Order: sequence, then C-alpha cells, then structure tokens
Amino acid sequence: MTQLKVLGCSGGIGGDCRTTSLLLDQDVLIDAGSGVGDLSMEELLKISHIFVTHSHLDHIAFIPLLIDTVMGIRTEPITVYATRETLTILKEHIFNWKIWPDFNAIPNLDMPFLRYQEIMLGQKMVLGQREITALPVHHVVPAVGYHIKGAFHSLVYTGDTTICDALWHEINKISQLKYLIVETAFSNSELELAILSKHLCPSMLMQELAKLDKAHFTSELKVYITHLKPGEDECIMREIADVEIGLSISALNRYQIFEL
Repeated sequence: MTQLKVLGCSGGIGGDCRTTSLLLDQDVLIDAGSGVGDLSMEELLKISHIFVTHSHLDHIAFIPLLIDTVMGIRTEPITVYATRETLTILKEHIFNWKIWPDFNAIPNLDMPFLRYQEIMLGQKMVLGQREITALPVHHVVPAVGYHIKGAFHSLVYTGDTTICDALWHEINKISQLKYLIVETAFSNSELELAILSKHLCPSMLMQELAKLDKAHFTSELKVYITHLKPGEDECIMREIADVEIGLSISALNRYQIFEL
C-alpha cells in the first residue's frame, strides 16, 4: 500500500516546526521544505522524484541541498516536476551558478544530476501504482496543487492557495477521495494579509469548503489543515472549530502517515 508521510507542514521554522514536505513511499517528495533535512543519508539516496507546487523558498529550499548531498553517490539523476513557469524560476533564480550550481549541467548535459520535467494542469503522471495529477490553485506566483491516487484511496494537497473555484471543481470529480490537505496560513484577524498574500484564513477556508459536493464524498473524508503560522496555530484551529460545517477537520501533524 502506498504511504504518504508528512516531513514538514508548518508555515515557519523554530523548535519542532518544519516547512512543507511530504514523502510518498520512499522515492517521491511532494515539495521539499526544511522537513527534508531530518531524513537520513540512506533515505535521501532513495529519493528520485520531486513534485513542486510552486517556487517559494519554504517549499523548495532543500532541493539544492538534497542534490548537493547525494550527487556523485547516486547513479541516476533526480527529476524535478513542475509547471513551465516554476521550472523557469528555479533555473533563473536558484540553479544559476550565483545562488547554487546548475546541476542540470553537472557533470555534463548528457548525464546531469538534476533533470527537469514540465507538467501541465490535469496531466497524470504515473509512477508505479501511484498517479499524481496537477490541480489548479491561485497564489501570488504560478502554483499547482496535487491529486495523489494510490491503489485504494486518493488524497488532495492544495499547496498554497487562496479562493479558487477551479480547484474545487476538479476536487468534486475525484472518486475515492479520503484525505484533503488544505492550507490556512493566517487567523481571521489577518484577513487583509491573507488576501494580499493569496493565502487562506478560517473565514475564507469555510467559503472554500462549502464548495465541496458533500453528496459525492463518503463520511470518511477527512480534512487536514497545513501551513499554519507558528504562534498562530492554536488560534487558527479554534476559529475553524467554531464553525460547524459537517466535516472532520484537524491540524496536520509532522510525521503523520496516510495510507493510499
């Protein structure tokens, strides 16, 4: 059975907080925030695929460090999957010889340590028994969410997003959806900041969850909240709990495991 393990799910760092990264089985990362840094060398060497939601540092910071750590030990390159816009940002602003070496050209163009794979919305990437499909979201930079389908269940991870009708239109088409991981970065007192930065706060989250076609999903659907800002997490979850919406909603936890 496919397993998804949460390596990091915080909107910041400090103490036990790690920024966003999910490990699918042993070889696939969904985003690569600071949670990747807790993996052992043996675990790092098994990672062959990285699916990126968007180019913000809290989601990509450990891609350069991961590749730098395992290069020369691995015999195959690591493939980074993202939209054309996100890949362009990574090439121009990270792997540009100024911030970090261009591992797409090392040791040479024919046998690089890093390969790029462009993905498009709705495109299904099949890796063994796992299917990963990019979903539309709305953020301050080009971004996607991901639908991850295992042999038995599906999970949706929104990545960073604000109000986005197109996302929920696609979610409502998914069969066997058991887990929904959705961001809520700010409390209701920071509504203006949430709108400006294109994140969600609890009041906005409830608007979005109301778009779920609940008749389409079983009562087993569970909603998990990610990207909570450190120090605001308890307040955000209280504000969410204050609204009765008929869904199981809880905070996502580091090291949590989902079976798909």
